[in-house]
Amino acid sequence: MTALLIAEMIRYYSGDPKRIQHFIKVHDFSRTIGMLEGLDEKTFFILETAAIVHDIGIKKCEKKYGSCEGKLQEKEGPGVAEKLLGRLGYQTEVIERVCYLVGHHHTYTDIEGIDYQILVEADFLVNLYEDNLPKATIRSICERIFKTASGRKLCREMFRI
Repeated sequence: MTALLIAEMIRYYSGDPKRIQHFIKVHDFSRTIGMLEGLDEKTFFILETAAIVHDIGIKKCEKKYGSCEGKLQEKEGPGVAEKLLGRLGYQTEVIERVCYLVGHHHTYTDIEGIDYQILVEADFLVNLYEDNLPKATIRSICERIFKTASGRKLCREMFRI
């Protein structure tokens, strides 16, 4: 099911390799951290699914608002994700949690659930690199946002902080 969703998202972002590369990297970091943290099968599946579709609201935001700012993505993304996942036959319980994660992945307070925490960390690992942020900023984000042992280790080693 994951491969089918990835193929659907590549089709969805057709002609936008930057966004395709982004979600693939977030998915891979999510998988890696999830495996290292020993997630149960259900949580792992939800995490993988959310990682693939986490930025699905960007296209709607750009069209509707002319912006893809994080809070707008949180507003518009869940509805788009719900339609896609429903069409692909995902279970209601999975869709609901994934939509919650899509609708909160730019909110870094009151993080509830290991799937949410890992998604945020994986997205940051990719964004810190893609945005070419200074080491001091990366160090601060790693200290404030990262909570999993695996995510912290990856961040420290990747950026040598």
